[in-house]
Amino acid sequence: MRVALPIQGDQLSPHFGHCERFAFFDVEDGGTAIADWKTVEAPEHQPGLLPGWLAERGVTVVIAGGMGPRAVELFQLRGITVVLGAAEDDPEQAVLSYLNGALATGENVCDHDTHECAH
Repeated sequence: MRVALPIQGDQLSPHFGHCERFAFFDVEDGGTAIADWKTVEAPEHQPGLLPGWLAERGVTVVIAGGMGPRAVELFQLRGITVVLGAAEDDPEQAVLSYLNGALATGENVCDHDTHECAH
């Protein structure tokens, strides 16, 4: 399993489509520990680009603070699980919490109907 998170600075980015980088975490076959991880510069923002870009890189789960409904739909069409409302700032801890079933999530921080994002 490969988990991707949008990163701004060293923390989980509140707005998925406008992050600096993505952190890719490769999870061991048992699904309980991180085997390896790396960060990759995000491509320039273009609507609809990221679901395909991340799928090509083997991503099966995306953890984010917020994301528009169309992006969620595009990920789901590619078989990628989307976890929204992640409250954990530390990307590695967010993945570990997700693997242990303990990731704190809340509301999707991006509301594209009103074009507001809580940053």
